[in-house]
Amino acid sequence: MLIELRIQNYAVIDRLAVRLEPGLNVLTGETGAGKSIIVGALSLLMGERASAEYVRTGADRAIVEGVFDVAGRADVLAVLESQGLEAEDGLLILRREVAAEGRNRAWVNGSAVTASLLGELGGRLIDLHGQHEHQTLLRADEQRAILDAYAGATELASELRDAHARLVKARQALEDLDRRRREIEQRADFLRFQAEEIERANLKPGEEEQLEEEGNRLEHAEDLARLSGRLHEALYAAEDSVTSTLGELRRVLEQLVRIDPSQQEAVELLEAAYYNAEELGRRMGEYAAQIEHDPVRLDEIRRRQDLIFRLKTKYGPTLADVIETGRRAREELDLIDSGGLERRELEKAEAAAREEVESLAARLSAVRREAATRLAAEVGAILPELGFSDGRFAVALNPLPEISAEGAESVEFRVSLNVGFEPRPLARVASGGELSRIMLALKTILARLDRVPSLVFDEIDTGIGGRIGHKIGEKLRQVAEHHQVFVITHLAQIACRADHHLRVEKTERDGMTATSVTVLEGEERVRELARMLGGDPESEKSLDHARELLGLTARVE
Repeated sequence: MLIELRIQNYAVIDRLAVRLEPGLNVLTGETGAGKSIIVGALSLLMGERASAEYVRTGADRAIVEGVFDVAGRADVLAVLESQGLEAEDGLLILRREVAAEGRNRAWVNGSAVTASLLGELGGRLIDLHGQHEHQTLLRADEQRAILDAYAGATELASELRDAHARLVKARQALEDLDRRRREIEQRADFLRFQAEEIERANLKPGEEEQLEEEGNRLEHAEDLARLSGRLHEALYAAEDSVTSTLGELRRVLEQLVRIDPSQQEAVELLEAAYYNAEELGRRMGEYAAQIEHDPVRLDEIRRRQDLIFRLKTKYGPTLADVIETGRRAREELDLIDSGGLERRELEKAEAAAREEVESLAARLSAVRREAATRLAAEVGAILPELGFSDGRFAVALNPLPEISAEGAESVEFRVSLNVGFEPRPLARVASGGELSRIMLALKTILARLDRVPSLVFDEIDTGIGGRIGHKIGEKLRQVAEHHQVFVITHLAQIACRADHHLRVEKTERDGMTATSVTVLEGEERVRELARMLGGDPESEKSLDHARELLGLTARVE
């Protein structure tokens, strides 16, 4: 629900705060006082295009702010959560700012957001009916949603959208498979050459490092044999080897320790050196014995390294890349052979999804056909009460060439407001005020189902008189039992039914035109109704007429 609308430096409005209440809120005032300007400002909170021409003369920016109670609105709270935002104490503040130089900005609860996000939230909270550019009723998706809500088919329509998404996914998978197979078949010879060339090489991960180590040993076999043999001789095999010398020194140290036992630790150090030298000498002997000079094996290694280098140049840069290239090539080639089986599985999935879509679409079409007849009859019965004595309403279900996510048909609301004319699409027949009354007829029927909490009607009384005004007032009160309704009107017959009556006035402040809004109660409201009835608001006769109108309304209610 819209709790408060704040406007600053917008058109002729310098600073204005309009507080709204539950039920039926009515805004009245002289022509040109700024009633529709307030509605225009409100439309900015629904994401409408902002223009610098609306910035009040002399101001650098215009600001529009709406305070909403969103407690219990799970859909709005979900949108906020998806954007990292939250309602504070169940309140949501939408703010739009338009700079004189043309820039505009938007905020939600003090956080900067895009105008589209602001519009998405505003559209969930306000339904505005007045000028053509603000009419949701003209949109095909809105008409379809209204019919589905009336038919109780919203959940069924959602199931169809989900099933259609699965069908699209299944068809896309088939198309992707066919496309890949065509591409592979075009490249089959090249892929086969790649796979066979790499598979013949029988490459193994880590092979490069192993070949490098082995090749290096074979290439330097003579040096390795000479160096390891020298170490073996010097450390272990020669008569004057290091181990022999350490053995003699160990005997000397043992004599020293017998004299001075405190040096026992030195014996352990010398023994460690002796055994380490002995172990190293033996190892070098074993290593020298294993070294072999094998020019044939070395040649094999160099050829293998050359092969890997060439493959890396073509498919690298690394050996792992070469192996992966071969694997992918073989995998793609296998798709040619196994693709038939995979395609049959995908065809089964596509057929099942198509069958589900067709079944759901058929059910939805049947429900829509039945509901379209009932809705047309109910709206048609209300139209004469709203000033359309010859009005006819129809819901056309136009078959689509192919079932879409929204069903097997498009939904189009049509109306004829004059005798002798066949119903035609709303956009081609109805004016702004007429559209508002048609929407009022729909809202009267759908009031319990509609999720948008606040409805705004502008121009709803265009071209109608007092008798029809009473009927419209009654319908507005019916809708206001389930929604907050905000109506801009010139008719006392509508204004007298308000739960909350506001008057807009144009004044002069500091040499400039300004607009103010006053809450009317008691005698102030009586005088405003008297003015709207066309009499002298100060004459007792006009005031009695206004009181009679209020009294009649109270008795009817």
